[in-house]
Amino acid sequence: MEAIKDFKDLRIWQKGIEIVNKVYRITQSFPKEELYGIVSQMRRSAVSIPSNIAEGFIRRSNREYKQFLYIALGSCAELETQFIIAKDNSFLNDKDKDEIIQELNYESRMLMTMIKKL
Repeated sequence: MEAIKDFKDLRIWQKGIEIVNKVYRITQSFPKEELYGIVSQMRRSAVSIPSNIAEGFIRRSNREYKQFLYIALGSCAELETQFIIAKDNSFLNDKDKDEIIQELNYESRMLMTMIKKL
């Protein structure tokens, strides 16, 4: 098996990018007065996931990489919390919330698997 040479080849990074794109798409329909509130926070949390995966990968140290993966994992939990808050405030429906949370849980499991392997 060939070693992965680029973070863009990592499935966890690719899934992170998918999550970012979905978060941007979903939050487009949120109330305009939330642009600098929960919309901004959700987008930052989402962007943090693949960004930390990439930054950790580039460090080339398993110890540092693990730390960045833990940060990405924390961003998954943050984003899940924000989706629950958004749903509670009627900014999105149950279906959209449940789908994105399912994806976040999948991403979190992949991150934990990667952390354990390092």
